[in-house]
Amino acid sequence: MIKRLTIIGVGLIGGSLARAVKRAGLCEEIVGGGRDVAQLRRAVELGVVDRYDTDIARAVHDADMVVLAVPLGAMELVLRALAGQVRPDTIITDVGSAKTSVVVAARNVFGEVPANFVPGHPIAGTEKNGVEASFAELFQGRRVILTPLPHTDTHALTQVRLLWRATGAEITEMGVEHHDEVLAATSHLPHILAYALVDTLVRMDTGMDNSDEIFRFAAGGFRDFTRIVASDPVMWRDICLANRPAIITLLERFRSDLDALTASIRVGDSEGILAVFNRAKAARDRCYQKKEDNDSGAK
Repeated sequence: MIKRLTIIGVGLIGGSLARAVKRAGLCEEIVGGGRDVAQLRRAVELGVVDRYDTDIARAVHDADMVVLAVPLGAMELVLRALAGQVRPDTIITDVGSAKTSVVVAARNVFGEVPANFVPGHPIAGTEKNGVEASFAELFQGRRVILTPLPHTDTHALTQVRLLWRATGAEITEMGVEHHDEVLAATSHLPHILAYALVDTLVRMDTGMDNSDEIFRFAAGGFRDFTRIVASDPVMWRDICLANRPAIITLLERFRSDLDALTASIRVGDSEGILAVFNRAKAARDRCYQKKEDNDSGAK
């Protein structure tokens, strides 16, 4: 049982975590913190948090655990605001999509990452934002990656594991750098490509009356691929900046492969085009068949 849980940033992720924790009966009191008064007031109205405070020092006062659910660009600022304001035994964790930048921010503030700080990242979300979009089932059956450091306190790590298990999530642990490489490939790159595609289409001279026609006549594949463009642009800008090395490596690799595919299409290389499509389809089929098999075995 957590007596007091403080969540800084009560949006989709922070709000959903609060709802899931309340549903599980894991916490006596949940305090919301942040700068958006309207969102915090709405969170209280919806019963997502019990009370709120826009002053970080007051919000984290006497908290047993603090969850940082703020944009990566704000992480260091929030850590500075709570430094010296939490109890020595207060557990701190986060939900950031890039872990190296969070670790660097903690080192900049504390000199060394505190032993009771457990970096984490729930692989869950929707294209919607804000506390109104939060729901308790968001993490059910989804994966949460924890990236403890060699000196991370065992008790703190155990408590963070229990927190996420109470939401119905599956816990995985890996190194900080490995996390950033994996997420750059599976999450960050797809979002960047979706944003870039839509931006290219709306800015090019199509000969149509207006760019709305592109979306009006879009097939299902276009809608599915670009759905994630409805996500918060500020958040994704921060992710791009926070995970630059891994993202740049992947973008350069993708650009090289795209140039090769462009060349194949230009010269009418039927076999070259088909080879790319076949490899991609086979890889995706294997991946999702394995997932279906694992899900069936777990039931």
